[in-house]
Amino acid sequence: MASSYGENASKSALRSSYLELCRNFPEGLAAGVDRAVVRMLGMVREYREAGLVLAYVPFHEEMDTRPVIERALAQGKRVALPYLQPRTSRLSFFEVASADGVELASRGMRVPPVGERPLEAGEMVGSVCLVPGLVFDGEGYRVGYGAGYYDEFLAFYPGEKIGLVRSMQVSSNPLPHDEHDVPVDVLVTEGSVWRCRRL
Repeated sequence: MASSYGENASKSALRSSYLELCRNFPEGLAAGVDRAVVRMLGMVREYREAGLVLAYVPFHEEMDTRPVIERALAQGKRVALPYLQPRTSRLSFFEVASADGVELASRGMRVPPVGERPLEAGEMVGSVCLVPGLVFDGEGYRVGYGAGYYDEFLAFYPGEKIGLVRSMQVSSNPLPHDEHDVPVDVLVTEGSVWRCRRL
């Protein structure tokens, strides 16, 4: 496992290490852990009070979010999923009516139906954004797949940012980050809800 300190402290080394860790995690065990994360998410006040959840579709080894989407819809919440705008390479979120109707494009982004419009910033007030990542630290910083789409979106996002992650993907050491990296506010694992502290 790459350390977040010293010469191994590069994001690419951490990314490779945690991808390998996730690939070797037994599938049956992962499903049980992911269900527990969904239950713990229900303990987060901001999530319970949110009428709109900006979710994501997992990419490769990320936690399965379909149960989160299904539960949120069953609770009467509105759910939106990300789409990468081809001309600008920016994330936009589009509302979905059901988990069954989600069509996936590359990198786990959803392809919106023709004529559907993205949500505007004003429509996201009072929402929560579930943020993907391969590894998070106690300050809420994360290492993802390295494209930077989420950091660019989160820099202007007005709501609570929540990282959903298996506890094995929480680093006890600080992760490398720069001024463009945007940390989450809360980490939710299968066994805890962690309010992130900026040091």
